[in-house]
Amino acid sequence: KPEKSSMKQSHPPMTAAEEAWDLAKTVLVAVAIALVLRIVVFQPFNIPSGSMKPNLLVGDFLVGSKPTFGYSKASLVYPLTRMSIDGRIFAGSPERGDIVVFKNKKDGNKDYIKRVIGMPGDQVQMLGGQLHINGSAVQKEFVEVAEDVCGGGDAPTYKETLDNGVSYLVQECSGDDGALDTTAVYHVPAGHYFMMGDNRDQSQDSRVISAVGYIPLDAVVGRAERFFFSVDGAKTKF
Repeated sequence: KPEKSSMKQSHPPMTAAEEAWDLAKTVLVAVAIALVLRIVVFQPFNIPSGSMKPNLLVGDFLVGSKPTFGYSKASLVYPLTRMSIDGRIFAGSPERGDIVVFKNKKDGNKDYIKRVIGMPGDQVQMLGGQLHINGSAVQKEFVEVAEDVCGGGDAPTYKETLDNGVSYLVQECSGDDGALDTTAVYHVPAGHYFMMGDNRDQSQDSRVISAVGYIPLDAVVGRAERFFFSVDGAKTKF
């Protein structure tokens, strides 16, 4: 019997056109996978302002988890976010204390990152820098005076603890006398949430009704889940 050759059959070399098409197919598949993951699973976000100091810093990169709260038009990527569709599928609800990404319709549908403070039906008020939810003061403990954090100035830092046990740090650049440290009572409508920044005196959030106001569930993109890195190398507490 003739012996079987141990050598593998060689294939003819690819032409330049075949190599180009093979590379193009690889790139297209990679882009398609990345796009599907970005639409369905997670989306990277960059922190553009100091409104979430001291927990999230300018230049921090994080990931927003989309499956956590289900999907709506806000979960899509631009320009799909302009589609005239309503509602939410596989809907989940943010919990008090979650850091979420949402689309602010009052600011050109820009992405905002804030903390959920008020749930649907809640009453929220600031009195002398003290957060009140449904008539009860949120526990607030002094931690330290942070130096050189508010445009070169110092600011007291506190730990707030919500009624569900979620704790986080807040920063008071203007002490208890900031423009939003004493407010009227906010009545959160059904299906909406009240968002606030942890940097209480330097955050445009739901306390400013004309600029942000109450956020509907359909405007929520996802929950901030993972911190990647900061471009300035500063340590984050998130």
